[in-house]
Amino acid sequence: MSPTLNVLLQKIETYHDEAIELQKQLTAIPALSPENGGDGEKIKSDFLRAWLERELRPDDLEEFHAPDERVSCGYRPNLVAMFNGRSNAKTIWIMSHMDVVPPGDLSKWTGDPWTVRVEKIKDGRTKLIGRGVEDNQQGLASSVFAVKALRDLNITPEHNVGIVLAADEETGSLFGADYLLEHHGNLFAPHDLIIIPDAGDNKGRMIEVAEKSVVWLKFHTRGVQTHGSVPEKGRNAHKAASFMVTRMETLHKKFSRRNALFHPPLSTFEPTKREANVPNINTIPGEDVLYFDCRVLPDYKVSEVMKAIRAITREIEKQFKVKIAITPQQNEQAAPPTAPDAPVVLAITKAMRELRRTRTQAVGIGGGTVAAFFRRAGIPAAVWSTMEDTAHSPDEFTLVEHLLNDAKVFAHVFMQEE
Repeated sequence: MSPTLNVLLQKIETYHDEAIELQKQLTAIPALSPENGGDGEKIKSDFLRAWLERELRPDDLEEFHAPDERVSCGYRPNLVAMFNGRSNAKTIWIMSHMDVVPPGDLSKWTGDPWTVRVEKIKDGRTKLIGRGVEDNQQGLASSVFAVKALRDLNITPEHNVGIVLAADEETGSLFGADYLLEHHGNLFAPHDLIIIPDAGDNKGRMIEVAEKSVVWLKFHTRGVQTHGSVPEKGRNAHKAASFMVTRMETLHKKFSRRNALFHPPLSTFEPTKREANVPNINTIPGEDVLYFDCRVLPDYKVSEVMKAIRAITREIEKQFKVKIAITPQQNEQAAPPTAPDAPVVLAITKAMRELRRTRTQAVGIGGGTVAAFFRRAGIPAAVWSTMEDTAHSPDEFTLVEHLLNDAKVFAHVFMQEE
């Protein structure tokens, strides 16, 4: 490694206490979407804008407002900070999100979710506990401290660097990544490197390059309600729906391809939520509502899956003389994958090999990330971070060492000449 890079890495090590302080300040600002009972990201965005201006002194800093009448300010903010490199042939982007999810059942937390607790664990590393510290404040902080090291040392990166702090990731990105690409797509170019630090394993070995299609479905079965002692007078919607659930298992045979890029390496079709039907035991329900979460390999079109599901429901309707309405809650065809040898993947791979002596692996996941928006726009994106995978959990936590070590990887990528 070059002497310049070594100096950068040493500088990042000095940010330990500053990283804790930034995490404390961010966690104390609950940025919740309207769907989750909040007023959006504006207060958090205002804080971060002032922090960026003071600590990083961007060459350009813009705030893009996605209109949203549900929040008091009328918009959802997206911050984009630019830092000039030796070459402007491409930009290396690190994109994280400002919003978080609600804490859920407070009785499952061992402290206030909005106040960071700092603990030393047995191996000497520092653990931070609080809502959002991992999802996605770790990635956010890693990106800004990597740039802070450049600015504090007056080092110019090889290429332009862009930091995106987006809104609305937790509830679909309509006002975040999707909005930016639709209305300000000229910010990004196909040859840019897009890194999204929002998923990973605790060694940083996983580089996510592909996602499954996500299909969430609501099934509303309508029969005829009657007394439990005379079932022949009714049409048991609950019974019909239960038979449908078992019949849905046949989808695994119909869509049986395996893809080793993913874990699990196959399509999944899982019944999840079920709504209450009748309040008492001795009434046969005339209505039943249940939901399925389907994660489909990109080998198949969502339309093929839906055709097979409708065929199953028609069989159940005929057998039990009921009606079944299917309402998609989410219906998203998988984006084209990022090639395992794409420049963004190779850049992370090189940094991990030289900094951690770690071999990375390109993988696919069942969940959805904002990388899909870039891939659909023809811009390869990689999702990478070093994480303990506690997002959305009670007592969500992160390690300061992960944050700083990921910042070093980003700094390495910034200084690569290719």
